[in-house]
Amino acid sequence: MWRLLTLALLYVMPAVTAWADDTRTGIFDSRFRTLQVRLAGRDMLPAIITLGGNDTIVISFDELAEDRSYLRYSLTHCDASWHPSSLIYSEYIDGFNDVEVTDFEFSESTTVHYIHYRIVIPDDDMRIKLSGNYLLKVYHEEDPDKTVLQARFSVSENLAGIAAEVTSRTDIDINDRHQQLKFTVDVGKENIRDVYSDLKIEVSQNGRLDNVVMLTSPQRVSGGKAYYEHIRQLIFPSGNEYRRFETSSVTYPNMNVAEISYSEPYYHADLCTDVTRATKPYAYDMTQHGRYRIREYNSSESDIQADYILTHFSLDSQQMAGYDIYIDGDLGYRRFSPDTKMYYNEELSRYEATMLLKQGAYNYCYIAVPTGSDRGFTSVVEGDFYQTVNEYTIKVYYRAPGSRYDRLLGVTTIFSGK
Repeated sequence: MWRLLTLALLYVMPAVTAWADDTRTGIFDSRFRTLQVRLAGRDMLPAIITLGGNDTIVISFDELAEDRSYLRYSLTHCDASWHPSSLIYSEYIDGFNDVEVTDFEFSESTTVHYIHYRIVIPDDDMRIKLSGNYLLKVYHEEDPDKTVLQARFSVSENLAGIAAEVTSRTDIDINDRHQQLKFTVDVGKENIRDVYSDLKIEVSQNGRLDNVVMLTSPQRVSGGKAYYEHIRQLIFPSGNEYRRFETSSVTYPNMNVAEISYSEPYYHADLCTDVTRATKPYAYDMTQHGRYRIREYNSSESDIQADYILTHFSLDSQQMAGYDIYIDGDLGYRRFSPDTKMYYNEELSRYEATMLLKQGAYNYCYIAVPTGSDRGFTSVVEGDFYQTVNEYTIKVYYRAPGSRYDRLLGVTTIFSGK
């Protein structure tokens, strides 16, 4: 019954609507899947490159179809809060801003047929002139006003030095349920007139979007350095290590997979039923902080030879009144959406969800979101443990007086528990 319902939902569920003010990475046409935004060669780091450097951003995705679509893409410069800047494209791009997607391959030896597309930024057609945040939009050639998917990445000037620390000895507890950041930003070379009003600092934890912190003023400024210490917003619930599963084989179950089977037209992976960890002791596990890697164990070309699998999640738990439970990680583009929401099965006393995912090694966790809220909590299902290894990314933005865009002066990523 679960599988019949799953197939029905996949066929009738509408794609997420692409609202004009929604600039989050995501897919808006259900024929497209497995959108990845990666720093080339270092795909387990945030998607940030240096202005004028040699690094590139690779954006890849699949279309579940027999034949290719004629797709194009464009770039939009965004401010520190990911709202489109008032710049025209010739101010931030050297080249064209309506480019055909020409790098594509057809899947090989898979039960689900798809076309794998790949975009590299920058390239000969499109070179970036300004630092800041960028939103790449992909659309059909014949319908440029309808975005089928979009992806965020950033370009840094690496001019601001950032010295950061993270500790479990916080202003509200010690070695308990939180972690606190403190850092200094060296902006002496930039001759910033008013650090208190011209700088913005973004701090994110494990790539999550719901608990991003934006600081508009430092605690103090001295000797060309801005100090951010003992700030309540920089205290984060510490969460727990991300869970893992692997579906690199359709022949036998891999890590955290109870059963692999085939029921036309898809392979099915029943993951081992999860349990809540909030009251259990902390246990270290390797983590990729919610990322995933496409992998077919018997292939050297997993991008086009990995198959699609209906992946069934289950969480053994009493129903949590007042909360919706979501699967968090890059596998759902960090969105609290119908695709990542779990639904309660009263007969089996557990939460369930199904996602159509490409074979690979995945990280995920469960986030409890209070009904009507857009911010989630790890404490309800996963628990908060001070020992957890978390990834914190700090971005320093600067808008000079009279300027029309936010520069990204510097970025650093640090880890707790290391």
